[in-house]
Order: sequence, then C-alpha cells, then structure tokens
Amino acid sequence: MGSIKQQTISGSKWNFLERISVQGIQFLLGIIMARLLLPSDYGTIGLLAVFFDVSQTFIDSGFNSALIRTKDPTEKDYSTVFYFNFAISVVVYALLFLAAPYIADFFRIQILCPILRVQAITLIINAVMAVQVSMLNIKLDFKSLAKRRVAATMISGVCGVIFAYVGFGIWSLVYQQLIAALINLVFICYICRWIPRASFCMESFKRLGSFGSKLLAAGLLHTFYRNLTTFAIGKFYSAQDLGYYSRGANIADLPGSTINGVLQTVTYPILAKIQDDDQHLVRIYRKYIRITSLSIFIVGSILCALAKPFILLILTDKWTESIIYLQIFAFSYMFDHLSTINLNLLKVKGRSDWFLKLEVIKKSISITLILLAIPHGILAICFAKFLYNQIAVFINTYYTGRLFNLGYIQQVKDFSPYLIRSILACIPAYLLTYLDLPNILTLLLGSLIALTLYWLMLIKNPDMQELLDLVKDKFKEKK
Repeated sequence: MGSIKQQTISGSKWNFLERISVQGIQFLLGIIMARLLLPSDYGTIGLLAVFFDVSQTFIDSGFNSALIRTKDPTEKDYSTVFYFNFAISVVVYALLFLAAPYIADFFRIQILCPILRVQAITLIINAVMAVQVSMLNIKLDFKSLAKRRVAATMISGVCGVIFAYVGFGIWSLVYQQLIAALINLVFICYICRWIPRASFCMESFKRLGSFGSKLLAAGLLHTFYRNLTTFAIGKFYSAQDLGYYSRGANIADLPGSTINGVLQTVTYPILAKIQDDDQHLVRIYRKYIRITSLSIFIVGSILCALAKPFILLILTDKWTESIIYLQIFAFSYMFDHLSTINLNLLKVKGRSDWFLKLEVIKKSISITLILLAIPHGILAICFAKFLYNQIAVFINTYYTGRLFNLGYIQQVKDFSPYLIRSILACIPAYLLTYLDLPNILTLLLGSLIALTLYWLMLIKNPDMQELLDLVKDKFKEKK
C-alpha cells in the first residue's frame, strides 16, 4: 500500500476528474435545458427532492459507510447489505407509488403523481449497484467510478436536451435521471462483475447495523433539513419561486460540491486505514483543510462577486431573480468542506454516536431558524440557512476538539488566511459589475483580476507551493 500522500493524490486525481467532468457536462447541458424549459419546470421537479432523498437515506441506512469502514469485509457482509438495500428499495417504491396521488393533491400539482411513480424507479436501480460502488471505494478504484459517471452523465444529458428540444417539457428532466441511473448500473456491473453469492447473514447485519443505524438517524435529520426549505417554498410560495431559488442554490453549490465531493469520497476510506494513529490523522486532516480552503474560498468568492453578469450571460434575463440567491449561497457554501472533514473524522474513529448527537443538535437549531424565517419571505430563509452553516462549523469543530484537541479557534487559524485573501481579491471584480460593460467582458475581466490578486497574495504560501510542486511532478511524470 502506498503512502497516504500518494493515495490521496491518486484518488483525488481521478475523483476530481470525475467531478469536474460530470459537473462541467451537467452545467453546460443544464444551460441549454434551462433555456428550453421554464423555471416552474425545475421548481416542480424540486418538490419531489425531499421524498427521493429520504427514501435513498432509508435504503442505504448507513450500511455502505459501515462497509467502507470495516477493515476486512467478507462476502457475507457484502451480500447481506445487497439483499437489505434491494428489499428496502422495493418497499419504498411501493409506498411512494401509493402515496403519489396524495402528494400531488398536497401541492395542488397533479402532474406530480405520474412523475413520482416513474422517477422513483431510480431508487431500485441505485440500490442494486450500491454494494459494488462501496467495493470500488474500498479498493480506492476511483478511476473506474469516474469513467462510469462521466459516461452516464454525458449520454443522459444529451438525451435530456433532445427531449426538451422536441417538446417533452418537464418530462425531459425525469427521463434524463432515469437514463442516467440505467447507464450507471450497466457500467458498474461491467466494471465490478460482482453478484451476491452468500445468503443474508444476521450476524453481519447486526454488526454493520450497530454502526450504520446511527448514521441512518443522522442522515434522515440532515435530509429533512436539506429539503425543508424546498418543501416550504413549494408549499407556501410558487413553483416558479422555487425554480429561481433552486437554480441559484444549485449553481452556487457547484464549486464547493465538486471539491467537497472529492474530499468526502477520497478522504474517508484513506483516513479509515490510519484510524488508530491519532497524530497522523490530525496532521493529514489539517493539511486537507488548508489545501481545500485555498481553492474553495476563491472560487466561491468570484461566483458571489460576479453573479449578476454570470446569470444574465449564461441563463438570460429570464432567470434574473436567481442572482441574489446565487450570491447568498455562493458565500454560504464555501464553509461546507470544514464540516465534511470534521464529520469524516468522527466516522473514522467509530463515533457514530457523536455523529448522531451532532445532527440532532444542529438540525434542531436549523429547523427552528427556518420555521421562524418562512413567514418573512424566501430571502429570510436564505439568510437563516447561511446563519446555520456558521453555527454548524462551530459545533462540528467543537467535537473534533474533544477528540484531538483541535478546536474551533485552531481550525479558524488554518483556514481564515485564505478566506480573507479571497474576499479582498474579489472586491475589484464586484465593483466592475456597477459599470456599464458587456456581461462577458465583466465576467472575464473580473475573474482575471481576482485570480491575479489572489495569486500575488499567496505566491510565497507553503500550501500554494506544495500544490505547484505536485503539479510539476505530475507534469514531469507525463512528460
């Protein structure tokens, strides 16, 4: 087994290529679809997100995370999780199928009934391949995972655009997701070529479930929180309002989720391998925090500063109301990676009890904030979510401090230099948006100025130098 550094570089390389390719393809094809479809189409699909997220959390039940954490999972472990995932997915689909008419009546949008019944098929498809995905994660085979997601995203995205162009409307979004799930299944079965060979084992179920059950409870709380605003906007406002909100939030989430997704997927199995060496864990953890903050903060700050020309140029003035949501969430999501790494450490150390306790505390605060904000409009909801993100970082780092004597203040010292420099570098870019310049010129010039200033501020920074050295080494290898 190679060093942690080598495993991180190799895993991050393929996972980053996957994320950047997938996000890039989705973004470009999404622009085309956003021009062909209406904000209300996206809002209507968004109303169902809470049902799919809750269902997927139930189907997984924390068992796949438990598999990855297990040092030497057996064939009985894999088969038990497979049978459990599949059985629960069938039950969940049946419940959603029966509940679809009532959900449509609740939102007073009747097309939700057939959409939910068709789209819910993806839950069964995802359950069938969940164990194979976990096996590839355990092997750190991110190359294979990258190939299948890029292929599925490209093919399904093109199909979605074609459907939208010929007039399928909202159904083009449904068919796109269904095609993506089917292609993912075909690729994962071809790559992994695993089928369950053992019977359901109660001993494996209890052992994995003791860890996974707490993650399930925590996952349900997080899922409920994540979709509460969508649910509330869809119920108390309009599908069009939800479309504007969702589009702004989704674009803002792209940079952070790309890097954060790489971080989540790569660091968890790697840190799990050194879970008994606390000193090594802390050293690797702090480096992850600094390196990711270096890139996430500047990208999020640029997106926040140049949200107006970005939306008007890419999506046209049909989506103007999304600008303010993009700005708020671009700044808010910049801190998500801090929570992700802290929570990964708790899972690695087997403290799923603390993980659950954290989720109960945080989500109780968050739900209270959102419920108080709902009567005051969508902007109030956005600011409530931003406030919650800051509170979540503080609480997550507090518990990490109890484990490793690495609390909030120390972690702020690690990431704050990059946050401050990012904001300062983007002030000139934001001021450009007040000039009467073409949107494309404002976007290009503002980005160039911000990146140049940021580079000059960090030119002698050791973390920046390490990143440059890694790039140079990889370039020499390829050469």
